[in-house]
Amino acid sequence: MSRRRRDGGVPAPLLVPALLAVAFLVLPLLGLVVRAPWSQIGPQLIRPGVGEALRLSLLSATAATAVSLLLGVPLAWVLARSTVRGRSVLRALVTVPLVLPPVVGGVALFLVLGRQGLLGRPLFEATGFSLPFTTAAVVVAETFVAMPFLVISVEGALRAADARFEDAAATLGADRWTTFRRVTLPLVAPGLAAGAVLCWARALGEFGATITFAGNFPGTTQTMPLAVYLALQSDPEAAIVLSLVLLAVSLATLLLLRGRWLGRTVST
Repeated sequence: MSRRRRDGGVPAPLLVPALLAVAFLVLPLLGLVVRAPWSQIGPQLIRPGVGEALRLSLLSATAATAVSLLLGVPLAWVLARSTVRGRSVLRALVTVPLVLPPVVGGVALFLVLGRQGLLGRPLFEATGFSLPFTTAAVVVAETFVAMPFLVISVEGALRAADARFEDAAATLGADRWTTFRRVTLPLVAPGLAAGAVLCWARALGEFGATITFAGNFPGTTQTMPLAVYLALQSDPEAAIVLSLVLLAVSLATLLLLRGRWLGRTVST
């Protein structure tokens, strides 16, 4: 037996709202492209402030993704495969940053890691180091808001992976760590890659937690979203150019994930 996809027309009650939704979502992006100062893109991108914001954004987003991979993959395995009690509560806590307003996340980070925070105060008293308003604070803020995207993607891939391969490796004498490295990771590689890309893109576009916890200091903590916000007040053309860069990154991210999200058909 086979299931065939219906190829009928779209009913008018669905077509009209769908077209309105497309217009609502796409027209602002088209407006950004149409109003862009294309002849000024090169000069704007090589300006010192813009270049510093671009460099800092790329480096901090990459660092945040690396930290998320280091911490998030083991966490995803715990959520998907372990028998630890309270996993549902842990999963809920892990996904809170997805729905938490980023500014609130920045405040929460400040209360924990700030100079007078729960962990920040002992750290400052012992070493004299204060994390907020540093480049490291940018990475911490971006990791906080972006890691859940990686964890959810990897956890879903782990749940969908065929556990029989891992069982076979265990029967052949492989320990859990070897099985994880040689069998589990290759099985979930597509989900891991998709999660890493989403994590990187989310970190690149982070604004609220970054400006709250790290501030907006050119060359130190001013990322591209922060530079856009600042440029809107004094140099709209620079703001448009930076917005175009972020738009291009978002489109590239969707293209990378298109095969995973949209390239599947159901057939038997």
